Amino acid sequence: MAVYIDQPTWPGHGRLWSHLVSDVSYEELHIFAARLGAPARAFERDHYDLPAERYRSAVDLGAIEVGSKELLRRLTEAGLRRRKRDFPSAGRAHRTGS
Repeated sequence: MAVYIDQPTWPGHGRLWSHLVSDVSYEELHIFAARLGAPARAFERDHYDLPAERYRSAVDLGAIEVGSKELLRRLTEAGLRRRKRDFPSAGRAHRTGS
């Protein structure tokens, strides 16, 4: 299992956020997120957005800490990157069928 998380440096809604990704499959990512207790609504296209206060829990559960560029590289090389422009109707993806 290879799930990665970057530092919570992304601002939004008055908080800082991390990204959680897999370099294996979305299924692996969803299983890990469920174990972590992340809500389905936190999944956006190819990653989960996690608030800073959940960062340590994700690492304790086995997420590997990497920088943002490394996280993006692993996601892209795995063929799991889904860009906003690939989703013209925008909105968040659902966990099923990913």
